[in-house]
Order: sequence, then C-alpha cells, then structure tokens
Amino acid sequence: MIGIVLAAVVCTFGLLTGFDRERVFYPTMLIVIATYYILFAAMGSSMPALTIQSLVAGVFVTLAVVGFRKNLWLTAAALGVHAVFDFFHHRLVENPGVPVWWPGFCLSFDGLAGIFLAVLLGTRSGFYAERLRSVKWRTHT
Repeated sequence: MIGIVLAAVVCTFGLLTGFDRERVFYPTMLIVIATYYILFAAMGSSMPALTIQSLVAGVFVTLAVVGFRKNLWLTAAALGVHAVFDFFHHRLVENPGVPVWWPGFCLSFDGLAGIFLAVLLGTRSGFYAERLRSVKWRTHT
C-alpha cells in the first residue's frame, strides 16, 4: 500500500509542478529504481548479486535512455516490466541485502508509475481520444 501511495504522490507532484513535462522525469525515475538492487547487493556484501544486479540495472538504464531519446512509451513499458521483475526477483537473484518488504513495495510503485505515465502519454497525445472516437464511430454504423 505504501508503494502505491508514494507512487501516486511522486507522479502527482511531477504533474502539478510540471516536472513531468520534461522528457527526462520518468526515465530518471526508472534509472533510480533500477539501481536500488545494486545498493542492496552492496549492503549484503554479495559479489555475485552485485554482478547480476548491475547487469540487470544496465538493461533498465538502457531502456530508460532509449525511451528518453525515442519514445516514452518504452519507458512506461519498462516500468511495468520492472514491476514484473520485482515479483520474480527472489526466484531469479539471491541478494541478501534486499529487505523482505522491498519487492512488494517496488512492484506496487513501479506498476502504478508505469500506468500513470501510460495514461499521461495517452491523454497528452490524444491517443485515447482517438480510440474513443473510433469506437463510437463503429457503434453508429
């Protein structure tokens, strides 16, 4: 629940302040999110976990950069993929520094942030309005 509330607060803050109008806001959020597992590996003094978490974080950092440069929809999708990664993290990586509550917290934060960004992108681009007009047109013919 805390992850959902915090994601709502951070995303709403970005919306109200206009920070999210800068393309870099959500990609930077993704980069920060991806690096926490590296911190936990260092705290757990696990070199194997540090190596694996660094490689995984590198993938998400790459997705953040490509999303920033090419299409923010990729960043929204990457936030969603990171939420799925959080769900399976304990099965994929043995990282003794990860607090037991972290994957659930991060899953809810990442998931809501990804959904928030997708809704924002769809609303600002007119994507959803166009789909709605298309559905209305089909139902009247």
